Amino acid sequence: MRHKLLFPIVFFIAVGPAPAVASKAREAGDSPIFHAFLALGARYRIGGSSPETGFDCSGLVRYVFERAWGLLLPRNARAQASVGRPIRHRQDLQPGDLVFYDTRNRPYSHVGIYMGDGRFIHAPRPGKRVREEDMDSPYWRARFNGARRLHPPDAG
Repeated sequence: MRHKLLFPIVFFIAVGPAPAVASKAREAGDSPIFHAFLALGARYRIGGSSPETGFDCSGLVRYVFERAWGLLLPRNARAQASVGRPIRHRQDLQPGDLVFYDTRNRPYSHVGIYMGDGRFIHAPRPGKRVREEDMDSPYWRARFNGARRLHPPDAG
């Protein structure tokens, strides 16, 4: 079940905003998941932090949460690993949680956004584009470092 959020958005654009649909579209627009989906396909760029110039992993996360919640996160994955509340078990992950990996022989060297169903979105490396990955693939399972949950500023 990939891209569950796209049908309501396409429907909203094609049909127009009935009051209930407009409310749901506004709520979706406030979601980190919504903004992460919009970034799919953007190119990777070291130090990148916008869809126009490209993203690196932490730049993508920072961009998504700033757009969704106005939350300004630190600029690198290691610093982002100290924000929010730790998630103790992978089975407790919820869409929008940050997931961290050791991809450079140092903890918290890579970050992505958990989408649900064991999948996350991230900016992988030079020459690649922002994409979804399966957390249970052998590569990602072996490198998982932990996860953090952020909350909108007004949610406490």
